[in-house]
Amino acid sequence: MAFVVIGNYLSPYVRKVLACMELKGLGYEIDPIVPFMGNEAFARLSPLRRIPLLLHDGRVLLDSSVICQYLEDIQPTPPLYPADPVDRAHARWLEEYADTALADALIWRLFYQKAIRPYVFGEERDEAVIGETLERHIPRALDYLETQLPADGYLFGALSVADVAIASMFRTAAFVRFAIDATRWPRSAAFVERALAHEAFRKLARLEDVMLRLPVSEQRAALAAAGAPLTTETFGTSAPRHGLPRM
Repeated sequence: MAFVVIGNYLSPYVRKVLACMELKGLGYEIDPIVPFMGNEAFARLSPLRRIPLLLHDGRVLLDSSVICQYLEDIQPTPPLYPADPVDRAHARWLEEYADTALADALIWRLFYQKAIRPYVFGEERDEAVIGETLERHIPRALDYLETQLPADGYLFGALSVADVAIASMFRTAAFVRFAIDATRWPRSAAFVERALAHEAFRKLARLEDVMLRLPVSEQRAALAAAGAPLTTETFGTSAPRHGLPRM
């Protein structure tokens, strides 16, 4: 059975999985739903209503980190995790840091307020949350990353799951016009630019750009016209519902 990914191209967690699949040369079909607009069948597959999901050989795999490790196990080459045990542990930590601390600042505080609330739910954004995020939460995360990221190249030689996870968060933040201040965090700014220039990210970016700033109702048609490998059926609905599914 082919790989089927359920999740939106604009999600950093979906991007992480898709970039890993691109790096490993794994083909897929995708149902690019917004997690806030999944139907009851989606909720039965994903009880937390989170994306991405991976369907493969009759199995349902949840959580981007679980999925990436599964892809590594069934397709070990090229490796996305360092061979050295210490490096591998550090890569997993940085992946976790991206998925939690970075996501909290860049996605759940900034992107959610600037994009999801107004364009999915039709709500006013909370300017106080945005201001606090830009002043405190994002700088704190970048201060740490600046001590971890290399001056050149990637974290462990070839592009790894840690590089992918970190860069994916900043790609989504860029959709709401966030850019790293290169004078204050030069390593972080250069690293993200370098990682996102990789062909795996550039290929996905072409599809992301097609749907960016379109209403949710128009995104699937735009992706189809652009040649995205869409599934024939969708778990999506037209009415959003509140909740905080991990994107």
